[in-house]
Amino acid sequence: MLLEPLDLAVFIGYCLLIVGMGLFVSQEKKGHVKNSSDYFLASKALPWWAVGASLIASNISAEQFIGMSGSGFALGLAISTYEWMAAATLLVVAIFFLPVYIKKGIYTMPGFLLDRYDSRVRTTMAVFWLLLYVFVNLTSVLYLGALSLNTILDVPMVYGIIGLAAFAMIYSIYGGLKAVAWTDVVQVVFLILGGLATTYIALQMVGGGDVWEGMSLLRKEVPGHFSMILSKGEMMIPDGQGGERDAYLDLPGLSVLVGGMWITNLSYWGFNQYITQRALAAKSLDEAQKGMIFAGFLKLLMPLIVVIPGIAALVIVNNGMDTGFIDSMKDPVTGLVKSDRAYPTLLQLLPVGLKGLAFAALTAAIVSSLASMANSTSTIFTMDIYTKYFGKNASEVKQVRVGRITALVAFVIAAIVAPALGQLDQAFQFIQEYTGFISPGVFAIFFFGVFWKKTTSNAALVGAALSIPLSVVLKIAFPDLPFIDRMGVVFLILATLMIVISLVEGKGKDHPNSIEINKELFRTSTQFKIGAFLIAGITAALYIIFW
Repeated sequence: MLLEPLDLAVFIGYCLLIVGMGLFVSQEKKGHVKNSSDYFLASKALPWWAVGASLIASNISAEQFIGMSGSGFALGLAISTYEWMAAATLLVVAIFFLPVYIKKGIYTMPGFLLDRYDSRVRTTMAVFWLLLYVFVNLTSVLYLGALSLNTILDVPMVYGIIGLAAFAMIYSIYGGLKAVAWTDVVQVVFLILGGLATTYIALQMVGGGDVWEGMSLLRKEVPGHFSMILSKGEMMIPDGQGGERDAYLDLPGLSVLVGGMWITNLSYWGFNQYITQRALAAKSLDEAQKGMIFAGFLKLLMPLIVVIPGIAALVIVNNGMDTGFIDSMKDPVTGLVKSDRAYPTLLQLLPVGLKGLAFAALTAAIVSSLASMANSTSTIFTMDIYTKYFGKNASEVKQVRVGRITALVAFVIAAIVAPALGQLDQAFQFIQEYTGFISPGVFAIFFFGVFWKKTTSNAALVGAALSIPLSVVLKIAFPDLPFIDRMGVVFLILATLMIVISLVEGKGKDHPNSIEINKELFRTSTQFKIGAFLIAGITAALYIIFW
């Protein structure tokens, strides 16, 4: 399929706008040389609306548009728990962790670990994060983005991967976080408008031209896909190999509310460099917290954009409404209907003009996340590895140069590895599971580091070192244990070890680098409190409605 001239014009216009804006905001005033604060923290000048927009643009990528729609096709609305729980998680991070980070004046998450523990903990976690960003995050977003290009425009996967990487590199490597964050403000507008357009057309198709009838038919045709809390054996989903497996393994009942889901959410939103970096670049703590509230409201909206279209695609396939649609859903190699092809296939249904807008939205989601991940990868390598071991006396200019080279290398490695993900049915679940190997250790180290003064550096090092091995052992020993529950078990084991080691080693004394906690540190503005109350109330209502 080829885009019509109008669609192509809309898409090209979007590309030129983003690249032009990225290069424009990257320019420095005459006589000013870009330093590390400019490149890695956007000169610490982002207002709340830019912080919130950049958080969402960085977070919503191909893994949501393609991956979460695919999971909506397979699992239904239950996958929305990642979005709705995230809205609540943002409140926790804004209240309890952001004040600590901004008070410390850190650039990176490993930098916080150096301040609280020691260089061993910082280096260990920096290496883990670099591997995760390059081999899981960048790789999966490149793969899913190329999959959409392949499905929509029949662009070969290799060319799609190269093209998306090149697009993201054009402005992000030169401009750093400032270029990424300010273009994200534009990207999130395309992302939401284009996403809503796709949802509207999908519901129209299901409802015979009536959107509300379409929504009603979704609940009537696939009622099981509107259950938020899944029981064991309640839903069987494709395993990508022609067989089936229990959806409970992905979303194990109440654990999504009171168990391991909190670990993965807090690890992502609270201790993840390419997310927290936006808040660290805010003008002030108040601006950062308001940005988190803004992002929380947008997260509540996301299931309408990325999950409902996947459920609509399932109804279209089940009812045989469009044989061409069903053929497009099939993997060209295996001939099996592939969940992750749901969203790209839906884009083909859009009318001229809207198709270009929706395609621009999808590309915006992909490119903004790629740029954010690459920038954060370069920040961690430069500030926590290079300046520590290779360039202790490196100038500001040299640090910026190293950051740019690091981002380029990260893109190249991810582009080489990305095609290997083609065998997956739900790439979104792949990302969640393998990120979950490191999440329990990350959560334990930061949680105890902030809230328990007795936590020692050796205890933190054990938590960092054992997170992946324990996860692997439990995965092999208990293959039927849902990965969300596995994260909870690993966290409890690590927490116990860290408490015991700290008490034995520290002999009950506070660690010299412990953090002083007081009520003043966690004081928030009235506007923040109102926003937090609304988000908490809406989230609770959504779970009650779709229980």
